[in-house]
Amino acid sequence: MSGWIRRSRLVAVAVTAVAAGAALVGCADRSGGGNAGEAFPSDTITFFTPTSAGGATDLTARTLAAEMESALGVSVVVENRPGGAGSVGMQHVAGLEPDGYNIAVFPVEVAMLGHQGYEVDPADYDFLGQANSQPGTVAVPADSPHQTLADLVAAAQAAPGTVTVANAGPGSIWEAGAEQLGEAAGVQFQGVPFEGAAPGITAAVGGQVDAVVAGIGETSPAHTDGRLRVLATFTEERAPALPDVPTAAEQGIDVVTGSWAVVAAPAGLPQDAAAALEAAVRTAAESQPFVDLITSGGNIPLYRSAAETTEFVRAESERFAALSEAP
Repeated sequence: MSGWIRRSRLVAVAVTAVAAGAALVGCADRSGGGNAGEAFPSDTITFFTPTSAGGATDLTARTLAAEMESALGVSVVVENRPGGAGSVGMQHVAGLEPDGYNIAVFPVEVAMLGHQGYEVDPADYDFLGQANSQPGTVAVPADSPHQTLADLVAAAQAAPGTVTVANAGPGSIWEAGAEQLGEAAGVQFQGVPFEGAAPGITAAVGGQVDAVVAGIGETSPAHTDGRLRVLATFTEERAPALPDVPTAAEQGIDVVTGSWAVVAAPAGLPQDAAAALEAAVRTAAESQPFVDLITSGGNIPLYRSAAETTEFVRAESERFAALSEAP
């Protein structure tokens, strides 16, 4: 069992207890939205994101919401519920009425957290479509003395456990990515968890940490405007958004990892609501404003249907299950 999974299971005990209390509050009113006898949708839809405002998942949700409003003809309001690498928001959504008026954008952690002791199970959701794929990166403050990935690794070799690397919190894909980077390089970094990638980026920009591991959609804008310096992408080939940044593999450190975004709802949606929402997700995910947002940040637009997304998340969950059982 890898180190990030062991640590995450310890944190999961405390986070699950907090989320359970929040779930009791959230479940107090499960009457749902909409007006009886009217075609779906007939009321405001709440679009949850289990992350902090300002990160890639949050921006994905807000842009999808704006496009879905046009497709559905009702307001789609985004609500952030961060915490526990996304587990707090995910558990909240699982406990809501499956009437179509509560949906969410979930990142890769929905397929990971159940294998780390969190009460998160993909079976608790109806998946409505995939919207994108997001490669991972490692970046440092613009004024960092580390000009290359080799420099960062050398600093960690010289003083093990002192080079601080921000991540999106215990159990997150970016905590796992930071640990993968350290293991592949043969060094020990000091992980610094935040409640999502956005505050980790802020800490790196402010020089509070030596580096940050996060998605290209979060680091690329700060790299472009000179606030961060991306040292490597965790991709097989160079990312089109950062063609001058070498991959980690090019620099002798074999790390390939990333996130993705899917739209989901509590399991058990009525057929009419599921069909309307799936159609709206496709319209939004293939819209020019959304594609422009995704590509401008370095992410990859990638639409999958509800059925394809359900199978994809299942396969990803099985993959992470195998990793959690590895010695």
